[in-house]
Amino acid sequence: MTLLHDLLDAAARRTPGSCALRYQGRELTYAQLRESSLRCARGLQAQGIRRGDRVVVHLPNRPEIVEVFLACSRIGAVCVPSNALLKPRQLMHILVDCGARLLVTGGSVLPMLAAELDGCPTLEAVFYVDRTLEDQVVTQRLKPQPFTNLGTHEELTAASPAIDIDVAALLYTSGSSGRPKGVIITHRNLVSGAQSVASYLDNRPTDRILAALPLSFDYGFSQVTTAFHVGACAVLTNYSLPAALLNEVYRERITGLAGVPTMWTHIAAASWPEEPPPDLRYVTNSGGALGERTVNLLASHLPRTRIFRMYGLTEAFRSTYLDPAELLNRPGSIGKAVPNQEVMVLRPDGTPCLPGEVGELVHRGSFVSLGYWNAPELTAQRFRPLPPRLAGQTLGELAVWSGDLVRMDEDGFLYFMDRADQQLKTSGVRVSPTEIEEIAAEVEGVIEAVAVGLPDERLGQRIVLAIVAAGRCDENLVVERVLGHCAKELPAFMQPAAVVLLPSVARTPNGKPDRAGLAAQLATLTPTEPPPRLRAVSG
Repeated sequence: MTLLHDLLDAAARRTPGSCALRYQGRELTYAQLRESSLRCARGLQAQGIRRGDRVVVHLPNRPEIVEVFLACSRIGAVCVPSNALLKPRQLMHILVDCGARLLVTGGSVLPMLAAELDGCPTLEAVFYVDRTLEDQVVTQRLKPQPFTNLGTHEELTAASPAIDIDVAALLYTSGSSGRPKGVIITHRNLVSGAQSVASYLDNRPTDRILAALPLSFDYGFSQVTTAFHVGACAVLTNYSLPAALLNEVYRERITGLAGVPTMWTHIAAASWPEEPPPDLRYVTNSGGALGERTVNLLASHLPRTRIFRMYGLTEAFRSTYLDPAELLNRPGSIGKAVPNQEVMVLRPDGTPCLPGEVGELVHRGSFVSLGYWNAPELTAQRFRPLPPRLAGQTLGELAVWSGDLVRMDEDGFLYFMDRADQQLKTSGVRVSPTEIEEIAAEVEGVIEAVAVGLPDERLGQRIVLAIVAAGRCDENLVVERVLGHCAKELPAFMQPAAVVLLPSVARTPNGKPDRAGLAAQLATLTPTEPPPRLRAVSG
């Protein structure tokens, strides 16, 4: 039985002086990170955090996220990493939904949150990093403290030992409707995922793996866990511009780099040095389909680097990968199941599809999470038992139905076809159209809002929002207000690329918006370049 922190501790015993984390030129060895996570665990205990309590971390990529994750693992608490790009409204949803008892965030963020934090009745303590706060940045009942205060306690109180099927984290991800849901991740999910991925990527103790994706993203945090599994170094950064990331790859002698389609599209089109990165052994893509043009450009820039196409979902971490040797032979393929997991293509009645037949991707194995926090109905829809595998077996196991439609060829290679639900995927992140629509509907004069995703080579999908306004409204003013309100209340990746004003929205026979028909209509009204910010359509 291995828990998350055991990955670190095992590496600390083998090579205590090796680099575990590197951030902005500063290194933490495995021995140092082990000690800092123990100090953080003692501090959490001193704040009353116990087994099962939720600790939210709202920070860009930096070592404190990893320290809190490991500290929670040591005392059986649940770490809830939040994407630093989220606005206060989305963060407050996470705090309230998970029943957070403690928050770690940036000092620059707290002034924006101060008026909101009293709306989370379970929250008992707030810690901040990076800056000294003035006295006025307080709430009525919470006094923020420096993060360093967590490291001042001497002894770790004995706690009930956790086991590998205990909850280690809640990872919030958008569904097809409503606000983001917390996916319940166990220690077993995290550790078995690290072992499997590290095996097919051939990770080594000498690797320097660049973690540029948010650590709140399962794909982002796996750069850390796969590094710890083999005793490698995880280099933390925050992706901003392609040139800056490329500079870091060369400067830090990076051997492994993970990205999403948006990131790879920009990097592939950037200006590269004449010589390819000498140390870069592999790059990986997940979070959406990687276009053939981008694949070919990357291959031309990286002639000695292995390019892995992968498919995953937060509910089951990683499902498939394509062997780089097949990259040019299997255009568009997402490969086969990762080691020690099984992926099936099933019809709605649960029977297997024939080769070439489109069905839903279903994942079984140790990566399958425990469902959604506070969402039993949604959990029952997506996590369903498979029939018993053997005649004498009386109970089936839970598998996760991905909601993605795929087909399998005669050789067993899988190809992504479409989403089975309404969920959007942009910049490698799943987005709920309902959440965007609810924000737009708050604007005075908007009587209906429908968000759809249109194909986009750079983003995967670009979000276009159709709105219907009340009569006698200034149409351009309404659109401007919608754009402004979305910019204020939504993170950048959720903001619509275009807002289109329509007289009405077509509906299906059951009265719901005809999203497929609307997407086709909007595709003719919103050219890809440049995306219009205002558009009024009459008729």
